Amino acid sequence: MTRPIRTVAIVGAGTMGLGIAQLCATSGFNTILYDVQKTQVEAALRSINKNLSLSVEKGKITNGQKIETLSRITSANALSDLRADLVIEAAIEKLEIKRQLFLELEKINDGKAILATNTSSISITRIAEVLNIQSNCIGYHFFNPADRMKLVEIISGVATDPSLVEIMKEFSIRIGKIAVLAKDSPGFIVNRVARHFYVESLKLLEEGVADVATIDALLRSSGFKMGPFELMDLIGVDTNLAVTTSVYEGFHNNPKFKPSPIQQELVKNGNFGRKMGKGFYEYK
Repeated sequence: MTRPIRTVAIVGAGTMGLGIAQLCATSGFNTILYDVQKTQVEAALRSINKNLSLSVEKGKITNGQKIETLSRITSANALSDLRADLVIEAAIEKLEIKRQLFLELEKINDGKAILATNTSSISITRIAEVLNIQSNCIGYHFFNPADRMKLVEIISGVATDPSLVEIMKEFSIRIGKIAVLAKDSPGFIVNRVARHFYVESLKLLEEGVADVATIDALLRSSGFKMGPFELMDLIGVDTNLAVTTSVYEGFHNNPKFKPSPIQQELVKNGNFGRKMGKGFYEYK
């Protein structure tokens, strides 16, 4: 089945959403960016402009290419403006929110758009089961920062049209990504494996084996580009906790995935990491 992708709509203008928007526009796609908070879209557009300006300064792109890329991005004032060939949802990691979004987007696009969720861990099958055309829903998981990390996971739910996998593989090539196919299981591949990078590090902290900076330094010296606490602050402590909780529940509360009280306390106090100025570390 041929379903050409010319226009991509992104729901969610946080760190992940703006990275996806920048990537799609840079790759030549007409891109629509939406967030329930209009100020978030405005902030995202400023960040994209800044990112592209840095690329010009470093000689990676020309100023003309920057202007061209920005011209392909439009902001949407309402969800009803998101008429596109492909919609990528990068909203909060909550099942009901993702279901409701896709239900509305399915109606807006008359059941013709590919509905791709950037979920890190929630079942694609469960997201799709409320839709009238479940075959249009697929998992398409980017990694942070989306404009630089090469890997994407493509995940089919039980009802996903197999032709969508081929379409998304081709789309991945066009945006310069390496696509890996994953089964619809909690955490898929990367986040299932990565849980222990975070969970075991948090256990070390809980037990007083070492402090945050020491654990990060040791893991960096072992070959990781960032330590677990630095990475959680970058991704968002709240986002990381949501994924861990989802995987924990997905594996029927298996204790090896149990969320940390330290992380829960940070989230409770609004210390989400870099985006809030404070997480495991403080940022100016």
